[in-house]
Amino acid sequence: MIMNTNDLNTALYEKMAAEQDKYRDWLKSQPPEETLHHTYEYAIREDIVMAMEELELTDAQAQALLESPSPLADVYRYFEKLETGYMDAIRDSIENRADDACRAQEELRTAPLYPHSAAYASQHGEMAQYNRSYQANSACKEAIEQTISAHYAENRLDTEAAVKDVLEKFGTERVQFILANTIQHKNRDGRISQDNKVWAKTIPMPEDSGTSRHCAYLVVDGVNPGLTDLFTSQARKTIQEQQKSSVLQKLRQEPPARKPAAPKKREPER
Repeated sequence: MIMNTNDLNTALYEKMAAEQDKYRDWLKSQPPEETLHHTYEYAIREDIVMAMEELELTDAQAQALLESPSPLADVYRYFEKLETGYMDAIRDSIENRADDACRAQEELRTAPLYPHSAAYASQHGEMAQYNRSYQANSACKEAIEQTISAHYAENRLDTEAAVKDVLEKFGTERVQFILANTIQHKNRDGRISQDNKVWAKTIPMPEDSGTSRHCAYLVVDGVNPGLTDLFTSQARKTIQEQQKSSVLQKLRQEPPARKPAAPKKREPER
């Protein structure tokens, strides 16, 4: 029976697929460590079979591969010898993903803190700003919880290091908002100092902060409130020191005020 081009390509695909099925069964019978050694080869062979499903070789090409007892293994061995740039693609992927992550972090850090409720944003066509701010707020809240946990050991919280990490990522305004929102929602919690409760009431909140589902979610709940209180006290101290330093630096940069020149004495007329 004379096979046409389509028949030859179909026969080659089926032969490769059967070869891959046999290889898969062999892999399943191997110990886990041995299987791991062949995972890359298995994945590439899968890609070759997938490509063959859509590829149309000439009669001569298909016939030549069909004559091999293991055409799939032949193609894989040929692929191995090629300079495919595979590792270059891996390195590019790592660098590009890292760049994307850096941009995302910077966007979170610099996203303006939206001061109004979702209802206000909807009425004024500002939902994009509201959502962007909410995403940054959520990330900040989670970062505070994770950072407190990471810097807590042997019944001691390294407040300075914890506060420094979060302030560098999210800035003063957003950190203050999350902490104040948390304390206002925990106003009856005795583990929060009265001083911090008074301070929290000075930080502006959206109009519906008391009933908003979003504001309720933005409460730091993943750590002990006593640790949140310690973190808040250190954050207030650090922010105050930064503000003082900024003012002093600004004053140093301003040129001293010049005294008006004294009027020259007029000599008496002769």
